[in-house]
Amino acid sequence: MPKVKTKRAAAKRFSTTGTGKLVRNKAYKSHILAKKSTKRKRNLRKDIITDETNAKVMKKLLPYL
Repeated sequence: MPKVKTKRAAAKRFSTTGTGKLVRNKAYKSHILAKKSTKRKRNLRKDIITDETNAKVMKKLLPYL
């Protein structure tokens, strides 16, 4: 049985915590920032733990992460 390949696009966007949960960055922080409030941009900086429904799918894309 061959090894399963990691989806490199997903590997660049997700990392794991010590307990095995997936951490991701929030979206909407790259452009059109003038109309967004400072508070909104500050909250977009923070990492967030991926919810369980998406984490199950992402674990299949990232078999060795």
